[in-house]
Amino acid sequence: MIAQILSTMLPVFLIAGCGALYGRYRTPDIQGLNVLNMELFVPMLVFAVLADQQAPLQDYGWLALAGTVIVLGSGVILYPLARVLKLNLKTFLPPMMFNNTGNMGIPLLVLAFGEQALPAAIVLFIVEMLLHFSVGLHILDPHTSIIRRLRLPIVFASIAGLAVNLSGVALPEWLMEALNMLGEVCIPLMLFALGVRMLEVDFSDWKLGMLGAIACPASGLLLAWPMIALLDLPPLQVASLWVFAALPPAVLNYMVAEQYQQEPHKVASLVLLSNLGSLVVMPLVLALVFSAGYA
Repeated sequence: MIAQILSTMLPVFLIAGCGALYGRYRTPDIQGLNVLNMELFVPMLVFAVLADQQAPLQDYGWLALAGTVIVLGSGVILYPLARVLKLNLKTFLPPMMFNNTGNMGIPLLVLAFGEQALPAAIVLFIVEMLLHFSVGLHILDPHTSIIRRLRLPIVFASIAGLAVNLSGVALPEWLMEALNMLGEVCIPLMLFALGVRMLEVDFSDWKLGMLGAIACPASGLLLAWPMIALLDLPPLQVASLWVFAALPPAVLNYMVAEQYQQEPHKVASLVLLSNLGSLVVMPLVLALVFSAGYA
């Protein structure tokens, strides 16, 4: 089991470490890199996985529901805590709800469980992204149009991929190969970008960051347990849901907070210290998954 955990986590640390090392000396345009990833490579991966006839999407409906409950339920569970501690709800709750399914989740699931976990990883990623750009932005700015929020390449890729899958139309093999090659670029690029972002850790709000590092995975795992008990999910989906539930906040929370001027320095502490905390949390969760025989 230790060998399984190491073989999963070491590539994650090495690629993120390369990003941190490169960023330390070269200061790359990580924002431009992220835009390229989110507007081209990630949508290509999403479309390719959803359009693949070998991935029957009707088998992932309950997993999507469970992911939705974990994302939204985390905000509900942690709302009283934020009130008691007198935290700004717009600063604290979004990072606790919207986790790092892109930069960490997809690569981690593929490394842990193989390519067969990619459809589950993509379904959970789509759930998190759609909720982030609808509910999440509504929390920060209730007056922004929903249509404007969802006008994103990843949304179009999701709709197109679903349409192809449900229509039963098989795309040419050469086209799928090209889409897969483009899409697979995003997985190491996500980890590399995460490593560069880790250089921006701000320890001035370390208490809030430590609170987030505990509260984010704890709330997710607390919600995953009853969902797994209630829903008849296949073992690989159960394993994917445990990992999804324990993921730290998405780096995107910081970028959104900066855009809306919602205490970005505090959000940066929440996001980046929680991602550092995942170095402890994720091996423990993987140990649970492997020992339980889910994968």
